[in-house]
Amino acid sequence: MLTDITNDSIFLPVRDRNAHKGDFGRVLLFCGSEKYTGAAYFSAQAAVNTGSGLVFLSVPKKIRPLLASKLNEPILIPRSFCEMKNDAVLLGCGLGISRKSEKLVRKLVFSGASPLVLDADAITIAARLHIDLAASPRELILTPHEGEFSRLVPDFDHNRREEFAANFAKKNKCTLVLKGRRTLCADKDGNLFANTTGNPGMAKGGSGDVLAGIITSLTGQGIPPVRAAYTGVWLHGAAGDLAAEIYGEYSMTPTDMLCTLKSVIKKVRQED
Repeated sequence: MLTDITNDSIFLPVRDRNAHKGDFGRVLLFCGSEKYTGAAYFSAQAAVNTGSGLVFLSVPKKIRPLLASKLNEPILIPRSFCEMKNDAVLLGCGLGISRKSEKLVRKLVFSGASPLVLDADAITIAARLHIDLAASPRELILTPHEGEFSRLVPDFDHNRREEFAANFAKKNKCTLVLKGRRTLCADKDGNLFANTTGNPGMAKGGSGDVLAGIITSLTGQGIPPVRAAYTGVWLHGAAGDLAAEIYGEYSMTPTDMLCTLKSVIKKVRQED
């Protein structure tokens, strides 16, 4: 079954007037490396802008001062803080591929209770190590583009992407976000949701990191994984559409999308 994702199908909960930051999720992000500092920035700021109460960003010690100068709301912590209490975890944006990152992927996939979003290098590592995703005790959400998905599924056929997405999610007992034109979200039962927002101006480095941060934030706020995934995908595309309207597809950037995301969320909440 394939369902189009529209503004009528997305979900953002109404906030209690007596709430505090602890009510809106503690999310923990393992992102960034010396080569990819921007990925950590985009994912962490996207989580903040999507409404997380507390965002903890774990980056290598060498780049912590740089990120500290760019980010105000996220709390920067050492990589050793794997066991801290959280409501959702993001692993992979700009992580880099090394022995240390491989060890971190194994550790987080096979331990912990909160939902885990795997993006970018974490997906490549999972494919390289032949990690049994179905054996994870966590709710997993994977957010690959088609190149990364091909590493997980070597016989992937773009012309049968819906079939492959549904089968992968069922086999691995996870939520899959297969990025691209009409991004697909698949749940454990093989149900499919196709996005209706977005434009070619979003095809720039950093855009996927913004999406991963959005989905992690929504998951950490208690929204069920597949609903968090398709809501996040729609919001991400709508933010891209608004950025294209303001700046044009050629010149819009992921940084612009961080700003337009706020306007999109405000409009959605006003219409509910």
